[in-house]
Amino acid sequence: MNEIRQAKKAALSLTPSAVKRVRALMERAEKPVLGIRVAVTNKGCSGHSYQVEYAEDARPLEEIVEQEGARIYIDPLALMFIIGSKMDFVEGKIQSGFTFENPNAKSLCGCGESFSV
Repeated sequence: MNEIRQAKKAALSLTPSAVKRVRALMERAEKPVLGIRVAVTNKGCSGHSYQVEYAEDARPLEEIVEQEGARIYIDPLALMFIIGSKMDFVEGKIQSGFTFENPNAKSLCGCGESFSV
């Protein structure tokens, strides 16, 4: 029997700016790191907030996205909230940071720090 397998789509995609920033963070980390971990916490005025930190180790059931040398470890509890999202890095005069274009978000708070699904 012939099986047809489709390529698995990445749970998260990165813009070129995000790839560049993640790679720079990996290179400049004080300790050796595998990449960047993305999680979702229950906080903020809309209910959920993104948490970005260094991934010093791989944890069970994490989804790993690698794009052009940038590695993102997605917390398994966050996956259902961010699947299909695009991660960007925006640098401005006053504030810089990662942003997420999330097709699952039903609403965002006014400051852009939290979302609801």
